[in-house]
Amino acid sequence: MRRRDFLVTCAALGIVPRFAFGQGKPAVSAIAPSNAWPQFRGSYALTGISSTTIAPAPKLAWAWEGGEAFDSSPAIVDDVVYAGTATGELIAVGLTDGKLRWRYKAGEAIGESSPTVANGKVFIGDLIGVVHAVNVADGKPAWTFKTQSEIKSSPVVVGDLLLIGSYDGRLYGLDAATGKQVWAYVTSNYVHGTPCVVNGVAHFAGCDEVFHAVDVKTGKERYATSATAYTGASVAMVNNVAYFGTFDNEVLALDLQSRKVLWRYEHPDRKFPFYSSASVIDGTVVLGGRDRMVHALDARTGKARWTYMTRARIDSSPAIAGGRVYVGSNDGRLYALELASGKVTWQHDEGAALSASPALASGRIVIGSTEGRLLCFT
Repeated sequence: MRRRDFLVTCAALGIVPRFAFGQGKPAVSAIAPSNAWPQFRGSYALTGISSTTIAPAPKLAWAWEGGEAFDSSPAIVDDVVYAGTATGELIAVGLTDGKLRWRYKAGEAIGESSPTVANGKVFIGDLIGVVHAVNVADGKPAWTFKTQSEIKSSPVVVGDLLLIGSYDGRLYGLDAATGKQVWAYVTSNYVHGTPCVVNGVAHFAGCDEVFHAVDVKTGKERYATSATAYTGASVAMVNNVAYFGTFDNEVLALDLQSRKVLWRYEHPDRKFPFYSSASVIDGTVVLGGRDRMVHALDARTGKARWTYMTRARIDSSPAIAGGRVYVGSNDGRLYALELASGKVTWQHDEGAALSASPALASGRIVIGSTEGRLLCFT
């Protein structure tokens, strides 16, 4: 079986193979298959990498008018796009035709929680603290689960468990079939980021300035160590090293074996927080900053390889395919940058902030704007 076919098969079956391409590269399980982007950042390891091929100069294929902001980033499975809206709706739109399949009313609003698709259901959290499971086939509710505060974390499905964080300070493990609580792991502040799952352990850097490692099956703490600062970004993991930015204006590489910070990056002149979650591939860490810049760093040393300045802050988390970085900016533009050099190879001027993150699948880019347009490029 070819490697790409193997990836697609693994994704469909929920199998997580545990071997790597080589030094400095993400494991196979950390790369989204060419025809799907099933969760926030594409895979359990949250690396933001897709094996699809995007045209050098993509054209706008369709724009679905939602009327309100998209802070939620899309998921793509079986040629259907799923996204949450500021009006509290979860929508399903055809990837190829942009036509609405169904819409499901969740809470009053859906914020940054992005959908996950698994086992015939779509899962998402809303800003009144409810987790929703919706049937893929018809958009009908399967179950709901109420937390004690708003949800901005995105769900992750591992086997028969759904993991999701809440601003009530807990990471929850729920039965994905029924919504019943299996366990809850308690922290001392908001759980904003999406858990990164590698080898049966969920990792996240919390708003309590602690880096947490939690056993997926039991919800028991494996360990906790300093994240050095308040952290809103989700962590990406490659070769047992976690990469993430903080509100202390730094990007960190944290070695999980020694639990020591390998390096810290801070721009020499521009001191702004990092809210964007990192992509990691080929020994390069790429993320956006509230300093308006895209930063590409050497994964081993933390030294800057290049930066690119946009016209507004970047909260969008980059996605990478075929040697190009795709990222939105609050300047209203979606950019494609060369991974090797940071050179702009293409851009689309939407005229509205793009704070959500792009999803890549089947040769297409999908992203939502703060003016309520869900955009698809091919």
